[in-house]
Amino acid sequence: MAQAVTPSMSPEEPCPSYMYKVVLLGSMSVGKSSLAYRYVRNDFRELLPTVGCSFFTQTLNLAEATVKFEIWDTAGQEKYQSVCHLYYRDAHAALLVYDIANKQTFSRAKLWLEELEKIFLPDEIVIALVGNKTDLAAEREVTTEEGEDFARTKGLLFMETSAKSNHHVNDVFMGVVQELLRREKEKESKPSPHGRSTIDLRASGARTRCC
Repeated sequence: MAQAVTPSMSPEEPCPSYMYKVVLLGSMSVGKSSLAYRYVRNDFRELLPTVGCSFFTQTLNLAEATVKFEIWDTAGQEKYQSVCHLYYRDAHAALLVYDIANKQTFSRAKLWLEELEKIFLPDEIVIALVGNKTDLAAEREVTTEEGEDFARTKGLLFMETSAKSNHHVNDVFMGVVQELLRREKEKESKPSPHGRSTIDLRASGARTRCC
C-alpha cells in the first residue's frame, strides 16, 4: 500500500514536505524517457530504449508544500514486462503514456491500467493518461476525444503533451502534484473516499516555483 512521507514541520521550514514515487508506463518508443528528461532537465533528446528502469528526481518548492518526485521510467519492451511490477510497487502516481500517432500504444496503455487496478485501490494512486508526441499531429491515429473519453470513463487525469516541443510537459506533472496534495489535505480532514474524479489538466492554471 503506497504511503506518502510524513510531513515535516519546523520553525525554519513552515511548509510540509512530501516525497512521491511516480512511474512512467507505456509501450516502447512512446517517449517516456524524453518526457522525464524534458521535465527534469528542460531539454529534449532522442534517447535510446530504456533497459529495465531509469531514475530521475525533481524537487518543487510550492507555496503549500515542498515536493520531491522520484520518477521511475520503465522499459517498454515486451521482455521487461514481467519485472515492471517491481518498479511500480509502492508508487504514489503513474503516467500511462501513449503515442498519439500510434493507435496500438493507446490500447497498450489501457492494459497497463488494468495491471495497476489489480494492485492499487482507486484512492491509493494518482493515474494520468498522457497522449505524447503532439508534434506529430499530422500523423495522429488517436483523437483527443478518444483519450478524454477513456480518461473520463476511468476517472483519470488527462493531457496531451510533446516532449520535443515542451508542450504541456510541466503541466501534466503539476496536475499530478495538485491531485496528490489535494488528497493529503483530504486525509487530514477525513478518510479518503474511494474513487477518482476526472481532471482536465489543461484547465489547471497552477503556477510553480521550482528549484
